[in-house]
Amino acid sequence: MEFSRLSILALFCLVFVRIGASPLSAEDYWQSVWPNTPLPKAFSDLLLPYGRTHSLPIRAEEINQYSTLFFEHDLYPGKKITLGNSQSLGKIVRPFTKPTQGVTDSIWLTNKKRQSLDDFCASPTATGEHKHCVSSLESMVDHVISHFGTTKIKAISSTFGQNQDQYVVEEVKRVGDNAVMCHRLNFEKVVFNCHQVQATTAYVVSLVAPDGTKAKALTVCHHDTRGMNHELLYEALKVDPGTVPICHFIGNKAAAWVPNFSDDHLCAI
Repeated sequence: MEFSRLSILALFCLVFVRIGASPLSAEDYWQSVWPNTPLPKAFSDLLLPYGRTHSLPIRAEEINQYSTLFFEHDLYPGKKITLGNSQSLGKIVRPFTKPTQGVTDSIWLTNKKRQSLDDFCASPTATGEHKHCVSSLESMVDHVISHFGTTKIKAISSTFGQNQDQYVVEEVKRVGDNAVMCHRLNFEKVVFNCHQVQATTAYVVSLVAPDGTKAKALTVCHHDTRGMNHELLYEALKVDPGTVPICHFIGNKAAAWVPNFSDDHLCAI
């Protein structure tokens, strides 16, 4: 009961901020909800002027951050990771040559039809998926707060470095189950897909490159893989959908939203 009252108060404060006389910038709005909390770099594209377009956001050298598939039992200190390779067979996986949708969603697409942005956002990609496309930071914040029913949440993202594809796992930390993932879609228009797929576990995996460079890899493991792309999954790991949990990294243009009970701030007016 107490948690519900606090959640209602938090949402009331949020609405109060939104209807104030002076409109807030996207960054100011973020700070009004989570004071003294830096905006994750993963969401920086949402600060671009409205309507501005540019080249596809997921560059060729970043594709391997997303297309690395492996088993959950591969997540242990000392494990060698090569981005873009199947960690069980050492076979290069190339499912995202010219991605036209969300890169991480391609493992669920069982056909090769090229989708428009509207088509992609109109229907779930995976069975049991709750999807919501957002084109502004404010709409993302509103959506995740509405989903969790509280502002006591936080965003966790990856910090892959440039020109590194060989790593060793240093540490694995479990973030939580059924997190809400928000990741940039690979269209010129700035749109993020915020979605929750059931039966998932998120981890933060600390990685070390041969030259000592460290990276933090947001990782999602799917326990229900029945709807995954059979051809891609068999090519990568020689397994069929629905047999074993499958994991993949989430690149720098995405973040996972999870509960955060260590922050005492409800709102700031």
